Amino acid sequence: MVDRVVATQDAQDLMEKLKDIHGPLMFHQSGGCCDGSSPMCYPLGEFKTGDSDVLLGKLPGDIPFYISKDQYAYWKHTQLIIDVVNGRGGMFSLEGPEGKRFLTRSRVFTEEEAEELNACL
Repeated sequence: MVDRVVATQDAQDLMEKLKDIHGPLMFHQSGGCCDGSSPMCYPLGEFKTGDSDVLLGKLPGDIPFYISKDQYAYWKHTQLIIDVVNGRGGMFSLEGPEGKRFLTRSRVFTEEEAEELNACL
């Protein structure tokens, strides 16, 4: 089964570093408010999710990744690829002090992948 959200090795390495510092992590895909549309990394449970959020999947290290239902409606045809680059990103996200920022890349699912995902709904 294809994953709806994955992470590059560089992103996974940074997640491991952050996990060592802060403990278990979680992500929420921002919808474009204060910090643009960045994937935001928090200590697990610090960001309160609710009925308006979807658990998109888990990243390596058992890190849950949430997205708002509205954002999911726009992105459901794509695989989200969490990556990291140098620079300062969201001021609320844990990677800021590391001089890095997470970002979301995406790719459109193939027809076969989309059929497989739709069959599981």
